[in-house]
Amino acid sequence: MLNPQQLEAVRYLDGPLLVLAGAGSGKTSVITQKIAHLVKSGLYALNEIAAITFTNKAAREMRERAAKLLGEGGSEGLTVSTFHAMGMRFLEIEHAQVGLRRGFSILGEDDSRALIKDLAPKGVSNDVLDRWRQIIGRAKNQGLDPPAALAASQTPREREAAELYASYAQRLTAFNAVDFDDLIALPVRVLETDAETRAKWQRKFRYLLVDEYQDTNDAQYRLMRLLAGDRGMFTAVGDDDQSIYAWRGANPENLAQLPGTIRS
Repeated sequence: MLNPQQLEAVRYLDGPLLVLAGAGSGKTSVITQKIAHLVKSGLYALNEIAAITFTNKAAREMRERAAKLLGEGGSEGLTVSTFHAMGMRFLEIEHAQVGLRRGFSILGEDDSRALIKDLAPKGVSNDVLDRWRQIIGRAKNQGLDPPAALAASQTPREREAAELYASYAQRLTAFNAVDFDDLIALPVRVLETDAETRAKWQRKFRYLLVDEYQDTNDAQYRLMRLLAGDRGMFTAVGDDDQSIYAWRGANPENLAQLPGTIRS
């Protein structure tokens, strides 16, 4: 059973909306109930809606709950995925725009670390390699390509990482591969620079819903805003007292970027 504030959030369709609530208060119910409301209102088809969360387990549970609410036909056609699965789907379709070929590979953390070690000067410690890898990942999340990362570097360690970033990016292209950070960074780059592709994906997903919004990093925030476009038809739910992915670059300040807040 939803409380009055949650019911208001489910029914609100006039623009962007942020729903703030504590753990265990039914934030995910707001998303699944809103999916059902969007479809039953006749304003949106299931294939025009995308719900995004942070883990595959959460995505499966969200889809199952939405299917029960939707009844006959269930959630067929509805997109429920993690941010990275959404990015992978984008790159599978738009691969040529970032210099990839069909069937590109996705490097896991161990493979990414091994590639950086192979490119780095001999004798560099694992701690330094991991630090360089973190700096490269942060640059990607900030939308910086290798030249921009080098220009923005302020310390010797950052300059070393930026120089390695250029070789690392070239090697990934040669291998027809991306790493985990690229699954968000590359779609953001395409959507920011290609108006036609941006318009196509905004038509594809006319309404977005984002769970655990406080855990988004800068790149994920930009991806969501680019997909939503100027119309801003999305609902994000989050807890401003909790951010479990700060170590991955999550930026709780993203909560302050959204207008239209309901506390439930």
